[in-house]
Amino acid sequence: MHKISSSQPRKQRLQRLTAPHHQARKQMASHLSEELLLKYNRRSLTVIKGDEVKLMRGGQKGKVGKVVGVDARAKKVTVDGVTHKKADGTDVGLPVDPSNLLIVKLNLEDARRRSKLEETANAQKGEPKVQKASKAGQKKAPAKKAEPKQEKPVEA
Repeated sequence: MHKISSSQPRKQRLQRLTAPHHQARKQMASHLSEELLLKYNRRSLTVIKGDEVKLMRGGQKGKVGKVVGVDARAKKVTVDGVTHKKADGTDVGLPVDPSNLLIVKLNLEDARRRSKLEETANAQKGEPKVQKASKAGQKKAPAKKAEPKQEKPVEA
């Protein structure tokens, strides 16, 4: 994911607002419940359709439902059972920010998502999740101390 290059909040908000679709999708993550956190050894995960979530903030706090839709452009999630009435009386899904959700049950139909979670579940705490061969990760050999130069005798 793109590293934040500015410490100014206005620039960070602009970066988040104008992020390309593939980055905006990854920014839509929610915390995992305590049991999932311990099982998969990670704190948050990107929300997908089919996950069961609990609302943690707002007027409908405490409700549990399945994710019906994910809108990456608006960065909102629609949850089954979380609705509001329109003026004509029809119920419409209420868009919720993923930061206000807690994932209670995961949708593991996707093989790639399942394998990624298995990787993190098997990793030990404090251990890097995926080790990459890079120069930054390699330890440098201890530097040799400079030996004093020996002066050659001057021939006359």
